[in-house]
Amino acid sequence: MHKRQEKLRFAVVFFAYLFILLIIFFRLLYIQVLNYDDYIKLADSQHNLTLKLSPQRGSILDRNLKTFAMSLKVSSVYAVPRVIKNKSEVAAKLSKILDIDYNNLLEKLNRDKAFVWVKRRIDDSLAERLTQEPIPGVSLLTENKRYYPNNGLAAHVVGFAGIDEQGLSGVELIYDKYLKGQFGTRSMLRDAKQRMMPAFEFEYIPEINGYNIVLTIDQVIQHIAEQALDAGFAKSKAVGASVIVMNPENGEIYALVNRPGYDLNAFGNADPEAKRNRAVSDYFEPGSTFKIITASAAIEEKVVALDEVFFCENGEYKISRHILHDHKPHGNLSFVEVIEKSSNIGTVKVAQKLGEKLLYEYIKRFGFGEKTNIDSPGEVAGFFRPLKQWSKLSISALPIGHEIGVTVIQMARAMAVIANGGYQVNPHLVDKIIDKNNEIIKDIEFEPQPRIISEQTAATMRGILKGVVDNGTGKSAQVKGYSTAGKTGTAQKVIPGEGYSHSKFIASFIGFAPVDKPKVVIAVVFDEPRPFYYGGTVCAPIFKNIAEKVLKYLDVPMEEGLENRSSVVTDKD
Repeated sequence: MHKRQEKLRFAVVFFAYLFILLIIFFRLLYIQVLNYDDYIKLADSQHNLTLKLSPQRGSILDRNLKTFAMSLKVSSVYAVPRVIKNKSEVAAKLSKILDIDYNNLLEKLNRDKAFVWVKRRIDDSLAERLTQEPIPGVSLLTENKRYYPNNGLAAHVVGFAGIDEQGLSGVELIYDKYLKGQFGTRSMLRDAKQRMMPAFEFEYIPEINGYNIVLTIDQVIQHIAEQALDAGFAKSKAVGASVIVMNPENGEIYALVNRPGYDLNAFGNADPEAKRNRAVSDYFEPGSTFKIITASAAIEEKVVALDEVFFCENGEYKISRHILHDHKPHGNLSFVEVIEKSSNIGTVKVAQKLGEKLLYEYIKRFGFGEKTNIDSPGEVAGFFRPLKQWSKLSISALPIGHEIGVTVIQMARAMAVIANGGYQVNPHLVDKIIDKNNEIIKDIEFEPQPRIISEQTAATMRGILKGVVDNGTGKSAQVKGYSTAGKTGTAQKVIPGEGYSHSKFIASFIGFAPVDKPKVVIAVVFDEPRPFYYGGTVCAPIFKNIAEKVLKYLDVPMEEGLENRSSVVTDKD
């Protein structure tokens, strides 16, 4: 009996051990064979650390290689939650040092992760403090931070990049693929306490830094334009304003300014209205500046002679059921005087001789109703109805800049056609892309654009627009030492659902200098200036201030007989 019980106990123990061994065997089989890959990955995640290495974003430079945007090396703070024992204590200490929310940080530290960001791109003083007072489980990592040394200068051209240095607006966005470079990686082992072991680095793929963008913008000219616009903008109490300074020969933009503006280093605090590039994204009815299209078409098609006389109806002209007015009554005016004195009635009579079809053709030829394709995000095509949708009043509205929506860049390009002898241009902000050694990676080239009007027509228009400044509505645009040409404009704003406003206006002056060999086209447009709202009063003086300084900066010789010229009080419009 005793032997039988002994054998039974032996069998129970034997089979119990066998069962335990089988469990261990199958568990090991599951871990080491069936689920091998998962546990290898878990081990790798615990002992291997792969860091993403950010490339240095390329700089944005002006045409003389002066810096608009650059990337600086800064420290960022990260933590390894799995190795932090007293998480509340670490959270309290870090929140005080870095001035961040305690609860949010504690929530991060309570995650079962091997890496969380604590705060990115901190000041050097904070990085030095964390280095001198190390906290277990908390380390620093070097990253890049976008910095704009000129703050708000050319803000709407340059644009800005976000915290991960991804372009979000302006040139930063359009040329992001050239600026951003390529990420690298750095892989190394960690010890049991999750500390990095640089000596056991097993893979290193270096980052490739981004290329530099060279703009057509000149920092000096940009500064001149911004100073002049700021003075006028403060005085006019307008809701918005834009200035473009362009090379009429090739469409290079020397300066582009919008107001209100904003600081690129604090773009997150800026009002969305201030971030908008009005010069390319807002369209408006131009008013009398658009008369340059009507006049150019009439001369090109030879439907008028320069001395042809038009009766301007003493300021009131009935067309269908509409009464067209001039800003002041005129009787008989020659074609040249119609443009100089900016007579709406005279211009409409010229357009009636030209006809709807030809007027439509020239408006299209000058590029209205289409984007200029300037290298800036948010450009709009404006508004221009097809000929078949014109009303009976369109022939009296379009010639004087109504029933059409244009952008500042479109108007600057149209004036450039007259200034350069009749050719269309490609407005652009970027000249080339270079590497760190200033070797050219890509030249920004454009196909030659078609001739819009003949050289003779362009020369005639230059003479007429010179008369606008010498004798007509643009007298305040006269520049000491240089002959100047241009056109004023004042247009009632269209209020959606209400029609034309009698208290809100768009004022503009668009011109060029010197007249014989124009070096710059300058467009100045104000949105709702007050109490004065005429283009000749509000915008022409700003043109003068910019042109005078820019021509001197470009070393353009003064013209004989004009050295002592000074501006006079302008006529309206």
